[in-house]
Amino acid sequence: MKSRHPVGAQIDPVDALALVGSLGMSERIGRLKRDMLAEPRYLSIEQALLITQAYQENEGQPRVLQRARALDRALRGITIRIEPEELIVGNRSAGVRAGIISPEAGIAWVDREIEGLPERDQDRFRVRGEDIETFRRVILPYWRGRSLEDEVERRIGADLRRMARVVKINQTDHAQGHVCPDTRSWLRLGPQGIKAEAQRLLEGAGDPDKRAFYSSAVITLEAAAAYIERYAELAAGMAQQPEYASCRTNLLDVSRVCAALARRPPESFREAVQSVWFLFAILEMESNASSFSPGRLDQILYPYLERDLQQGRLDLQEALEIVEALWLKFNQIVYLRNSASARYFAGFPIGFNVAVGGKTPDGADGTNLLSFLCLQAQRHVGLPQPNLSVRLHAGSPAAFVEECARVIGLGSGMPQVFNDESIIPALRRIGIEERDAVDYSVVGCVELSTHGNTMGWSDAAMFNMVKALELAVHDGRCTISGEQLGPRTGYLYEHATYEEFEEAYRRQLDFFIGRMIQACDVVDRLHAAILPSPFLSSVVGDCLLKGVDVTAGGARYNLSGIQAIQVANIADSLAAIRKKVYEERSVDPKALVRALETDFRDHEPLRLELVNRV
Repeated sequence: MKSRHPVGAQIDPVDALALVGSLGMSERIGRLKRDMLAEPRYLSIEQALLITQAYQENEGQPRVLQRARALDRALRGITIRIEPEELIVGNRSAGVRAGIISPEAGIAWVDREIEGLPERDQDRFRVRGEDIETFRRVILPYWRGRSLEDEVERRIGADLRRMARVVKINQTDHAQGHVCPDTRSWLRLGPQGIKAEAQRLLEGAGDPDKRAFYSSAVITLEAAAAYIERYAELAAGMAQQPEYASCRTNLLDVSRVCAALARRPPESFREAVQSVWFLFAILEMESNASSFSPGRLDQILYPYLERDLQQGRLDLQEALEIVEALWLKFNQIVYLRNSASARYFAGFPIGFNVAVGGKTPDGADGTNLLSFLCLQAQRHVGLPQPNLSVRLHAGSPAAFVEECARVIGLGSGMPQVFNDESIIPALRRIGIEERDAVDYSVVGCVELSTHGNTMGWSDAAMFNMVKALELAVHDGRCTISGEQLGPRTGYLYEHATYEEFEEAYRRQLDFFIGRMIQACDVVDRLHAAILPSPFLSSVVGDCLLKGVDVTAGGARYNLSGIQAIQVANIADSLAAIRKKVYEERSVDPKALVRALETDFRDHEPLRLELVNRV
């Protein structure tokens, strides 16, 4: 029996901090972290080949079944690997941190950049010469003209280019992530339990589209169980090999855990953590997208931890090691971006967002021992993933708040802080039910979501607020290209009052917002047609109930999020114009327009006045 620790959701936070704060990082985690970071990153085409083969064999079938059979082929055929010391296993490639190609979504940029991946400025990947040859001989010819990217270009390519200086439409060449799946149902039922529900609904479905949807869910869930079972078999085989004798006990434990999860829901803390990781590895294999987020892991996993501690099946040091093993896994899946995107997202921030703390559905504070263990894991591991978020409110324990501040102070910028007392009412105002609002989680960088039942589309587009302001100042004309991009709303000096000028800015915003919405609608519909996601749909509430894929509106909440870029600069700029041009009348509007057109060349005193005197 392991040593006992005081447990329970109501444990005094000071005691929890004292217990967890004394725990160190194990040598095992240190070795695994060092080896993971030292392993070279390679481009992997294995899954792309398996997907291509599946589509070639299933042409003419409904797209959702093609997608399901592609995932089935990948889960059953992808090369898998276990490090003998690993506590938590599973990946979507044999190499850790490999770059994965998603041919259904778009690969034109891969064709353009594949030779340059090893030398580019950010996020380099080694590339095997034979993989380049196979990519161009087998994968590219089949998918040319068939992908999401190709269909977007056919439908609205010209429109996207016309608005590109103001609006960037996202998700045009990759599947949509930014989802917090129903981790609780996955843990409660396991893949076999969810499959049984999908099978029951399939047997009662008469509509052909619903039958195809339910059949695809069954296929992917069966494949998920087979994928998990493969790890059980691999670990068992490794345990019998003499070179792994020193890790035999761990390998047998891995085999036992994986074999159990392939057949039933998890029962222990280690099984639950392993189950969570399998869920996200499989989601990434289906969609190769960023920002699938586990959500409130301290709330979801704590019952398993509490039971194991009470029964003496593990102690807090072992529990921390399991959490830190999960933290390492979050860094083993990276997102292969084109060079332009990698420039802005260097370091592989794929967006696994874990939230801790915050209110419970009954309004109490949810901080528990696992909340502190997650903070300690962040302190020790110190890698870019997961995006660790903390939910705070007036009732958050002082010891917890102070520990969050100490971990932030280590330099990673995490945990990032969210205010329950602002967010919960805001979610209620847009129609989110009380229980779902209180149980909110965070996806990706900082986007808000309910837990397990939202398709948030929170990265639908980026809107360049300052470019629209530039157009308002210059009668809709781009000062870089000279093109007439926006409507003719007059030059700054043609507006007699600030209110007139602000109305011109509103007209520029409205012009591009309208076109942005039209384009987002097309991309949204194309995702449903080309990239349905049956496995994801099986773990997002109400998709199975409705018999509707998550990309087609099956989730309980279906929202879109636009990123308004440079809001602070807009506030500063409008304040400067209002005060200097219209209130004080100390700056001539024609002189300001000329200065802006030359980037303040020969107008340094004016620039300094605008920066410092408003």
